[in-house]
Amino acid sequence: MTDENQNGPSRRAFLTGAGAVAAGTLAGKASAQDDPAIAIKPWMQELGDGVDVSPYGMPSPYEEDVKRRTVEWLTADPVSSINFTPIHALDGTITPNGICFERHHSGVAKVDPAEHRLMINGLVDRELVFTMEDLMRFPRENHVYFLECAANSGMEWRGSQLNGVQFTHGMIHNVQYTGIPLRLLLEEAGVQAEGKWLLAEGADAAGMSRSIPMEKALDDCLVAFKMNGEALRPEQGYPVRLVVPGWEGNMWVKWLRRLEVGDQPWHHREETSKYTDLLDDGTARRFTWEMDAKSVVTSPSPQAPITHGPGPTVLTGLAWSGRGTIPRVDVTIDGGITWHEARMSGPSTPKALHRFYYDFEWDGSPLLVQSRAHDSTGYVQPTKDQLREMRGLNSIYHNNGIQTWAVDADGKAENVEIS
Repeated sequence: MTDENQNGPSRRAFLTGAGAVAAGTLAGKASAQDDPAIAIKPWMQELGDGVDVSPYGMPSPYEEDVKRRTVEWLTADPVSSINFTPIHALDGTITPNGICFERHHSGVAKVDPAEHRLMINGLVDRELVFTMEDLMRFPRENHVYFLECAANSGMEWRGSQLNGVQFTHGMIHNVQYTGIPLRLLLEEAGVQAEGKWLLAEGADAAGMSRSIPMEKALDDCLVAFKMNGEALRPEQGYPVRLVVPGWEGNMWVKWLRRLEVGDQPWHHREETSKYTDLLDDGTARRFTWEMDAKSVVTSPSPQAPITHGPGPTVLTGLAWSGRGTIPRVDVTIDGGITWHEARMSGPSTPKALHRFYYDFEWDGSPLLVQSRAHDSTGYVQPTKDQLREMRGLNSIYHNNGIQTWAVDADGKAENVEIS
């Protein structure tokens, strides 16, 4: 049996021999004289706040930098805009509700649940209207899914643009949804034989709508009313939204008010002039619903530099696929000359985020950090050059190319591209 494995030194090696040097580095200061922070602090001598000071719990004020951020020049107006999840500051796989990214076409609709209705009409045996109270009487399920905007990483098609993983890859979150299988509501209405498509429409001022194939609607879609155990936030579609697992976020209609069954797609704005992929020859790919396998290293990255200097270092990131699970992620710290299989940790469920780690001994030399996801269908995440060879440079959506961070000798990281 060996003390070494593919992910770095074992605990035994770490505590003996050469590992002892690294252990001494991690142990920090030798005595209280060297580190005055070891002294008695005010919070060790004073009573803290009582249980009712914060009826709805908030993060520590020392974590106030962990928040959604926007890029002002991306859109002409903040009402029809987007902000980004701070994935560089998170660990595990579940995204806290308060920092899930937002994308709106007419701002956040402020819906009174008592006045909200969900209608099913079109090619059905019975046109129905549900109150929220009606919906609460249907069987419900709990599932963890990622939601990714099709434009995530879209600014990077023509080269490195934004220097932060929050901005290059932060149009994504991963939560547990509680909701009603959509098929149960459609069965209640009685979908007619010629009903092959479903139009989902939101109650926002934009009247957001998307066409969904009936096969998908009857498969794994949910009409969700809770996320991570609590009611949807207004910015996430309160009181009810559509969940379309593994497919682009624009189809997850928020403030869901109507479901119309038809015999063909509607070809509305969000599936014609938007959310199609323009190719080099002038033709456009349409109905590119599924999100391809993708991964990114979240630390080290431009917003999460290496600050501890040479020695034991933890590289971590996220991987996901709209077609299944992520059984394997490879990482490289030398720009792809050598690849190492990362350590997967946490739950592995279909169409959800997966967390990976690579533990290594950093010698202080510059790094070129990348990750490469393999999904359960056998698909392997492509390089940006491979993606551009197939799709050209006119696209905005569905950029799942491999991301590179250049880490210098001081541990600072920058968004770069390498051939």
